[in-house]
Amino acid sequence: MNTIINEDDFKYYMQDIERYYFGARYDYNELIQNELVPFKFKTVITKYFKDEIDFSTTIESHIYHMNRESYDYKVYKQLRTRVRTSIYKNPEKKDKGFKEKVYKIEEIAKFSIEDKEKLGMIVREVIISKLGLWGFQV
Repeated sequence: MNTIINEDDFKYYMQDIERYYFGARYDYNELIQNELVPFKFKTVITKYFKDEIDFSTTIESHIYHMNRESYDYKVYKQLRTRVRTSIYKNPEKKDKGFKEKVYKIEEIAKFSIEDKEKLGMIVREVIISKLGLWGFQV
């Protein structure tokens, strides 16, 4: 059995020239409190997600249960979000390990919960375009 020793290893924030990267184990309260997270993204969270989710929800859980009809999906789509996941190498033989795959938010939202379970999908990271965030009106 795999046991996670330190949950904080999956809570990180990084950036490069084009994107922001957020570890999916962060909950939204932690993102809002983190002084390194861009102020504009914090504003998006507090202004546009406040009616959709509880801020104690992790990014991982939020993205995993997202569907295309939700308002928060439209916000993430506008931000040109991508999601780094781990999925089974071979979904029929679940004991053969995992591979990493990056999906656009549109692709993640198309999957049903049952499809995600069959794939063994684990949301690892959310990647937000700096250009998408820059162009977002708050």
